[in-house]
Amino acid sequence: MTATTADSALAADAAAGLWQDPPVLPTKWLYDERGSKLFDEITFLPEYYPTRRETAILAAHAADIAATTDATMMVELGSGTSTKTRLLLDAFAARATELGRAFTYVPVDVSEEMLSGTADVLEADYPTLTIEPVLADFTEPGLRLPETDGPRLAAFLGGTIGNFDDSARRVFFTRLSEALSPGDYFLLGADRIKDTGRLVAAYNDKAGVTADFNKNMIEVLRRGLDASGLYVDDFDHIARWNPKRHRIEMWLHARRDVHAHFGALDSDWTLPAGAEILTEISTKFAPDQLAGELSQAELPVVETWTDDAHDFQVTLSRR
Repeated sequence: MTATTADSALAADAAAGLWQDPPVLPTKWLYDERGSKLFDEITFLPEYYPTRRETAILAAHAADIAATTDATMMVELGSGTSTKTRLLLDAFAARATELGRAFTYVPVDVSEEMLSGTADVLEADYPTLTIEPVLADFTEPGLRLPETDGPRLAAFLGGTIGNFDDSARRVFFTRLSEALSPGDYFLLGADRIKDTGRLVAAYNDKAGVTADFNKNMIEVLRRGLDASGLYVDDFDHIARWNPKRHRIEMWLHARRDVHAHFGALDSDWTLPAGAEILTEISTKFAPDQLAGELSQAELPVVETWTDDAHDFQVTLSRR
């Protein structure tokens, strides 16, 4: 996907979402280069437990995953900075060396800047692996995965599956299943339902990093859509729990009336004071919930691991 295509996709999503009631924007646009770096900061905050829990699971079971899948390629969807992925890359690199064969890592992301920088670092740190970055939106129709000799492992980590609502998850699992070949594997990280106070705190940290991360969406719109009259300081970050849908919702709350013009859309846009833009949902799951959804998509579960506190889970399924 070229930068022009990315700008066109942002324009299409903004045109489709900003005039809804309430306005809504896809979560993926939070993750430009700055947004990805801010999210990395979030993962180290004391309130944000998911990364620590998932990291503990991967540290304990990366070698098991490498041995069970015997994969010769890992395709990571929404790779970002690929930080936790290193635990898997270490395990696969060791196995490839032991067996005397090649292994390819394919990070897939919508941020060209982040993808390029991450690929350069990984190529230097893993000289025995082949790094093939792909600039693409894996949520779009027609998902295609690179070919390889041997099984592939598609990885979707970080609990990002929670950003999909029920219908979007069904579509995603179905498209992924169709893109995988029989014998390929899918590794999925997901956050579990827990105490509401802990959940809200994880998305509204005292240092304000998550607030900066959320409000960065305004900068993405301003730069990407040639916007005037659109300012970060006009918005507050809101995180709240939706008990009916078992999800955290992140909103941008207008502090005053907003009157903006989007040059790329040739359109004016207004948002009254007190109104909110939905920028992210983060669904939390019951322990067995995803197994049924994956099975319906012909991705039956092979193994599920959790951390000592049972906060998070990593599920391995097979096409």
